[in-house]
Amino acid sequence: MAARQRRYSKEELARRGLELYESSIRQQVEAGNEGKIVAIDIETGEFEVDENVIPATNRLFEQYPNAQPWVIRIGYRAVDHFGARSLKHNL
Repeated sequence: MAARQRRYSKEELARRGLELYESSIRQQVEAGNEGKIVAIDIETGEFEVDENVIPATNRLFEQYPNAQPWVIRIGYRAVDHFGARSLKHNL
């Protein structure tokens, strides 16, 4: 199997991923899924939700082998964090 290649800078990946999440995906996944992971293909806008990053991105790659995934934890600003500070959104 050939290695997947990133086609966007980290900044562009994050910008596009967050834009898709805020504009169309958030309202579809937020209710009842706080703390879960959403993996978004920034090129197609397709997404998968799971408890963990790997299963969510694997399902995305099964559907879209050339996906350019970006992930976020629903209800939080980041997927993971270090230290005691909360990353929860102040909604």
